[in-house]
Amino acid sequence: MNIIYMGTPDFATGPLEAIIKAGYKVSAVVTQPDRPKGRSGKLVPSPVKEVALRYDIPVLQPVRLRNPESVEELRNYPADIIVVAAFGQILPKAVLDMPKFGCVNIHASLLPHLRGASPIQHAILQGDKESGVTIMQMDEGLDTGDILISESIPIEDDDTSGSLFDKLAALGSELIVKALPMIERGELTPIPQDESKADHVGMLDKSMGKIDFTRTAAQIDRQVRAFDPWPGASCALGDRQLKIWKVKAVDVSDVPDCEKAGEIVPGCIYAFDRKHIWAGCREGLLRIDELQLEGKKRMSTHDFLLGQSVSCGENLQPESV
Repeated sequence: MNIIYMGTPDFATGPLEAIIKAGYKVSAVVTQPDRPKGRSGKLVPSPVKEVALRYDIPVLQPVRLRNPESVEELRNYPADIIVVAAFGQILPKAVLDMPKFGCVNIHASLLPHLRGASPIQHAILQGDKESGVTIMQMDEGLDTGDILISESIPIEDDDTSGSLFDKLAALGSELIVKALPMIERGELTPIPQDESKADHVGMLDKSMGKIDFTRTAAQIDRQVRAFDPWPGASCALGDRQLKIWKVKAVDVSDVPDCEKAGEIVPGCIYAFDRKHIWAGCREGLLRIDELQLEGKKRMSTHDFLLGQSVSCGENLQPESV
């Protein structure tokens, strides 16, 4: 079975390597063009391109795959199937119809739940108890094609988008290698998605990480975990940005004997000791365990308090920008 593989970020590297190690012939890899990075603006290849070059696989980097010349270039590479994982471009019908077994996508959610660009972060943000990977037969819609196979995993209470990303990338690698021979033998029955259960999530925006303490502690806990490592959840301490990296939603009864304020006010420091800071929320308290003051490195609250003084009633404000 000849395969063309399309993908760009880290999530797509594991499945590509799994396909190669399973003995399949990858005739070409299609990925996004090299992007400038850092202050130098040096062009940097995608993680998928780096894997392809390591295995001496031809790499195509069309600015727009929809362009007729890009489609014609793709025809030069034999493919019984095209496997897609977080490629970053919509495939035109000419490409979808090109291989014998069509195009399949490795999607990091249990479709039709969380179609779109950021299913991992939104699974945590919404408080889902499980996530998973779906291998779907691609059509012209956005993650709307028939489901071929899927597997679920639980979302743990301490999962961040980073840790869940790693788990789902590993699951996607296992699942595509499991699915490919079944597709070739015609053993998978396509199942149409239930449109009544479909929802869609878009690209992440940096502003989504701004903490609003008028929300509940449980909601902010999920926000912090959902946006770790990017864009990070943040507020302001005085005139400086404060990124919050690790928290736990707790009740007042969970606060040990330490210095306390008399009233819980959203955004105000209610209590602190040598290891923790507790901030007021609309409902419950947010225990802050790891943070990062602007211009400093990420650190435990214990280490933060060794160099910074805080006081009960001091405000943690939403960022102004």
